[in-house]
Amino acid sequence: MRLRRITLHHLRNLAPLTLTLGSRLHFIIGSNAQGKTSILEAMGFVTALRSFRTHDARLMITHGQSEAAIGIEMEHERQGETRVVIRLRGGTKEVTVDDERVTRLGDFLGKFPTVVFSLQDQQLLRGSPTGRRRWLDLTLAAMDPSYLAALQGYHRALAGRNALLKRAANESEIAAFEHPLAQQGAWLMAARAEGLRHLAEQLQRAYLRIAPTGAEERVGFQYAPDLELKGEAALRELWASRRARDVQFRSTLQGPHRDDFEFTLAGKLARDVASEGQQRTLVLALRLAQADWFLLKSGVAPVILADDVLGELDDTRRAGFWSALPSDWQVIATGTRLPDTEPAAWTVHTVVGGRLEGSAETL
Repeated sequence: MRLRRITLHHLRNLAPLTLTLGSRLHFIIGSNAQGKTSILEAMGFVTALRSFRTHDARLMITHGQSEAAIGIEMEHERQGETRVVIRLRGGTKEVTVDDERVTRLGDFLGKFPTVVFSLQDQQLLRGSPTGRRRWLDLTLAAMDPSYLAALQGYHRALAGRNALLKRAANESEIAAFEHPLAQQGAWLMAARAEGLRHLAEQLQRAYLRIAPTGAEERVGFQYAPDLELKGEAALRELWASRRARDVQFRSTLQGPHRDDFEFTLAGKLARDVASEGQQRTLVLALRLAQADWFLLKSGVAPVILADDVLGELDDTRRAGFWSALPSDWQVIATGTRLPDTEPAAWTVHTVVGGRLEGSAETL
């Protein structure tokens, strides 16, 4: 997939602009807080209607404006020349693909794959289970509609059970939600274990592409389900046995909604034994593995969006990152200085104060 043109209107601190992306390698350069990341944020939004910077899309709308718009024209392996328009109004998102309204997330999710490399990715290794679980769910759901359906079904049942727990409903009412909760929960646990097994293979290959001298550094994942039980019947029995406790706490305290996974290095937890450089390489490899996964499952080459992520890596690993990216993928990167690669390879765009400097295409 190649992005060819992006038009932004009332997005964060950016002036309305249109950016043409004719070549494969683009570098958006500028000082801090000039709008570079906001442009990448808009490009990445086309994959799952989510920002990599915030969970509240309303924050993407320029202060004082009622709505924002993102228009992206692209060449797509399966759909040919395609135009996607996303409008953000308050808490709602309106999406059209070639002027056809999209009404279901499942019809859109993952069709236009991008992968964002961000400094915030370090939290996937060091941060809370919530971020890791969200990454895994998005990665698997983007390429598998049945995973998305199971995830949505599980959270609907979870919300229903929690609502009944809050008002201390009778046991038969609560039990009615435990059947779909167990059915979808067991499916999700099996799918997550299998997905992580396959993604671990992608992670190892990606890690060695970035750090080829680390052949002895076996990396992978360790699935950490909140419940060790397996199967629908076992989950249903567990929740039935803990209704009284959950009523007391007014919430379903255990289940796949609290699952986690850990990164491993040489069979040990990476957060405990990995050096700073190894940890940074791991999260870069994670995103590269995600990109490989998207290509494998969809047949669509993702667009790589790299937001100033290499500053603290050594020269070898920086060079390894750029060389690890397939030569036919489109790469759009940002930074305060040009990357340590051949300068002539990049089409450079300069952003100053939310505007493309010297561009006749700023609206």
